[in-house]
Amino acid sequence: MEIEEVIKRAVIKAAKPIVLKKDDVMVERPVGKSEKFGDYALPCFDFARRMKKDPKKIAEELADKLNKALPKGIAKAIAVGGYVNFSVDKSAFLQATVEKILAEKEKYGSLQLKGKALIEHTSINPNASPHVGRVRSAIIGDILARLLKFHGYNTEIHYYVNDVSKQIALLLLAAKGNESFDDLLNLYVAMAGRMEAEPELEQKVFEILEKVESKDKETLDKLNKLVKVAVEGQKKILARLGIFYDFFDYESMYLKTNRLKEILKQLEKTKRLKKDVEGRTILDQSRMKWHFENEMKSPILVLTRSDGTGLYPLRDIAYTIDKLKIAPTNIIVLGEDQKLYFKQLSAALELLGYIAPRVVHYSHILLATKKGAKRMATRRGEVVLVSDFIKEAIKKAEAEVRKRKRESKVNLKKVSEAIGIGAVRYSIAKVEQNKSIIFDWQEALNFEGNSAPYLQYSYARASSILKKAGEAKEGEASYENIDDKEYALAREMASFREIAGSALDQLRPHLLCNYSYRLAQTFNDFYESCPVLNAKAGVKERRMLLVRAFKQVLANALNLMGVPLLEAM
Repeated sequence: MEIEEVIKRAVIKAAKPIVLKKDDVMVERPVGKSEKFGDYALPCFDFARRMKKDPKKIAEELADKLNKALPKGIAKAIAVGGYVNFSVDKSAFLQATVEKILAEKEKYGSLQLKGKALIEHTSINPNASPHVGRVRSAIIGDILARLLKFHGYNTEIHYYVNDVSKQIALLLLAAKGNESFDDLLNLYVAMAGRMEAEPELEQKVFEILEKVESKDKETLDKLNKLVKVAVEGQKKILARLGIFYDFFDYESMYLKTNRLKEILKQLEKTKRLKKDVEGRTILDQSRMKWHFENEMKSPILVLTRSDGTGLYPLRDIAYTIDKLKIAPTNIIVLGEDQKLYFKQLSAALELLGYIAPRVVHYSHILLATKKGAKRMATRRGEVVLVSDFIKEAIKKAEAEVRKRKRESKVNLKKVSEAIGIGAVRYSIAKVEQNKSIIFDWQEALNFEGNSAPYLQYSYARASSILKKAGEAKEGEASYENIDDKEYALAREMASFREIAGSALDQLRPHLLCNYSYRLAQTFNDFYESCPVLNAKAGVKERRMLLVRAFKQVLANALNLMGVPLLEAM
């Protein structure tokens, strides 16, 4: 039985005559030193509200009752403020933790939730090979999708393809129809430069968009061919990073449909739909609870052109409603520059009776230059391509393997690829999404410290120990005289469920990275202090089981982050 379960049952018994259910007893794991905060904590504030009594007094009374008949596995209970802090029996805790991990295996840490979920992420313009600045959305979204699946959701992953944008029309203007994926970036940069020098080209771009809107067959055929080349190329690059999608949804699906007319009719009923001086249809968003006045001089959302054709926001409303109908748990990943727009979209959806998806906004990856950091720009060609980043990471990984003279002992190509891919994903995922990343090759491909290779090496080290030791028999393991380093490792592993839950609940993938690095450090501290192979009988078996449990927990975390596992490095 889990320690949390033991504590809950003991509290319910000690709280009588108050009738409590398991869900009423919230057991937390305090962050801090065990000696000061205990291993688990029971907040008594909810009880205080029910009983109209001081939470400190309730904590003292509960601690007193619990200490008179402590359940197995609990060493003591202490009242501190409005909490009861529990210190566990280290032997019982380590044994229970290891047994639970080895029993649940790849499901360890899962909340075992039910229901359907949908996440939309990436949406790179289909006009060029993606640069590193664009891939942050894909990595954040992919980790969140993995978390949703891990915790039990039936999950759909969607990619919204903006195939009727000005960028695509500009590319279409120059395309001959035989372009390869590798041609697109240079072609787009050249056309963007031309349009700056020849502003009249913008009118031609709008003419192409008008042809697309009116479903001109020749234009649409050319557009679809070009977009297919771009999307297939992007899919291939993202697949190398372990990022895949269930559905590709195209913006062009929402051109001149009755759906858009229906949405406009519904918005008319709100008395907020108006025509501006240019004849465009706009949604008046003034005097709403969103307080757009604080961010905009004129709080409006433009929905159509003067000729009545729908614009991106109107199509986006229709698309978002379609997504909301698929799954109640709905998430979207967007750049920080779309914060205001998404608030406007959310306000429009609210008028229609819908609650917008949960949103994750991420800051951009900046490019380090001699003149300082600046945003990457496809239009100017000032980018580091994801494909080049991957090649460079794999090249550096291979050099590191050779440097350690391991090329004859491992599959060099496989190991280099795994290390390189892990380094790319982790270097981006470990930074909290609301903080910008200044892209620097040396920092991004650092193989020491808080990096994917360090985690992969820790996993490989655990594999090596177990390979040399053979199979441990659980019945022969002794759980007496637990070393503090062993207990610290068990304690860290036991917190994985909470971390994996928080990462999804708060939509913060970097929490997994922070945890994994801390777990690997704790394991390596244990390894340096606690012999496994040369330990005496009983202790050796216990430590082998502990290593096996560590390997499982780290594998679960690495799989969530999309970092490849390596049995040897």
